[in-house]
Amino acid sequence: MTLLCVPIFFDSLEQTARDVALAAEAGADVVELRLDRLTQGVALPQYPVPVIVTCRPEWEGGESTLPDGERIALVEAASANARYADLELATLRRHPDARTFLAERLIVSAHDFKGRPDRLANLVVEMNAGGGDVNKVAWMARSIRDNLEAFELLQTRQKPTIALCMGEAGLISRVLAKKFGAFLTFASLRDESATAPGQVTVHDLKRLYRWDVIGARTKVYGVVASPVVHSMSPAVHNAAFDQTGHDGVYLPLLVNPGYESFKAFMESFVPFEGLDLSGLSVTLPHKENALKYLREKGADVEELAASIGAVNTITIDRSDRRLPLRGLNTDYGAILDSITDTMRISRDALGDLRVAVIGAGGTGRSAVAALAHYGATVVVYNRTREKADALAAEFNGRTGRVVAASMDKLCDSCCHVFINTTSVGMHPHVNESPLGERAPKFTPDTVVFDAVYNPMKTKLLRQAEAAGAKTIGGVEMFVRQAAAQFEAWTGTKAPSDVMRRVVEQRLLHSAR
Repeated sequence: MTLLCVPIFFDSLEQTARDVALAAEAGADVVELRLDRLTQGVALPQYPVPVIVTCRPEWEGGESTLPDGERIALVEAASANARYADLELATLRRHPDARTFLAERLIVSAHDFKGRPDRLANLVVEMNAGGGDVNKVAWMARSIRDNLEAFELLQTRQKPTIALCMGEAGLISRVLAKKFGAFLTFASLRDESATAPGQVTVHDLKRLYRWDVIGARTKVYGVVASPVVHSMSPAVHNAAFDQTGHDGVYLPLLVNPGYESFKAFMESFVPFEGLDLSGLSVTLPHKENALKYLREKGADVEELAASIGAVNTITIDRSDRRLPLRGLNTDYGAILDSITDTMRISRDALGDLRVAVIGAGGTGRSAVAALAHYGATVVVYNRTREKADALAAEFNGRTGRVVAASMDKLCDSCCHVFINTTSVGMHPHVNESPLGERAPKFTPDTVVFDAVYNPMKTKLLRQAEAAGAKTIGGVEMFVRQAAAQFEAWTGTKAPSDVMRRVVEQRLLHSAR
């Protein structure tokens, strides 16, 4: 059983008692009391959960400036009612007798806040040979691949072991500690009380990342991006797993920009034994990298995804020992179905429409390719006319007609559908619109579609509503593309209503 530990800085008996009670109520199995700020010993009372005591020095990422002997004395004084004591390997090297003065069980730890320890394997060998009961190794992740080395330490452990990577890239080592049988993982009581970079809150670990149901056979999914910390996809997909009972966990996967970084991630994570990586969402800056990688591997790529030139979804078939990959693009389906459902038409009827696509980036490209595929007449508007011309030339004549036009002609357009694929109007620039202050002559039959989902009602949508036009918000596209990913990975109908509710709730919360 992997314990869930909440670290708490000890400032006073009263404050500590309150925080321990809150941690226990939140679901902590154990708390770590950090004595770094103390200068004299304190006798601890009995707490409702087991306690680890430690006094971490500045030279190993803590706050204590006391010499070794005084720190050891602090830990010893607090050990009477503690289940565990944590002492640094470097301290024990200088004071081997300290083991006899401490708590019932000793955690021997090593931390590196700069990167992976140079002699990590030797460090673990030394810990295994020493007198500690639990080994703890934590280091700042250089890249997401460092997590795999932490998992290997857990897979090959000779003692109960804690192996964690710090920083944004190391978040997955904290969540998947339970999958790989770690002795414990750490989660903070509050965002501001984290004791190490990348430490999530106990609330997020249990609610957002499904801690209670993670097991050795839990399948792993995630969003590959850089940056990735603010992605809403983990909340959306994990809520869908909860609703359907799918044994999976969805994580933010920070993969540094560049094709070589993406390739190295795929080559190491997909075959890693015991990880059970089963599906990926892919977003900026890796959609084109994903397509390139899949082509190099000879993998199956959906025809329209290949035409668009970008993959946003990868499936991994773990029932086949060859682990075949497949690349999809669920953005185009989300765009098409949002339009056809709003207009109550079939995809075949899109050929009768004239559509204005604002923006020539990734989402704009998906919209142009999808609509042209079904025969629509598409007019591309972009701030840089050359990009609009290039996009129009690439897709014109494949089925539908695609032309480019100057942005200053947008308000004179007579299109049936307007799609904004730019970031204009996105939070915090909520008073901006790609139309400026003068909208085209919208009618009740016009559809205005804004791919921006934060805020849920952009200025563009407010302009359209004021003119009586039909509107589609970015939340609709986001949920539809996520639902298609869920179904591709699980073979189960997505709980779209649950996914939509999660997105809306998080957006409302962030707007407060």
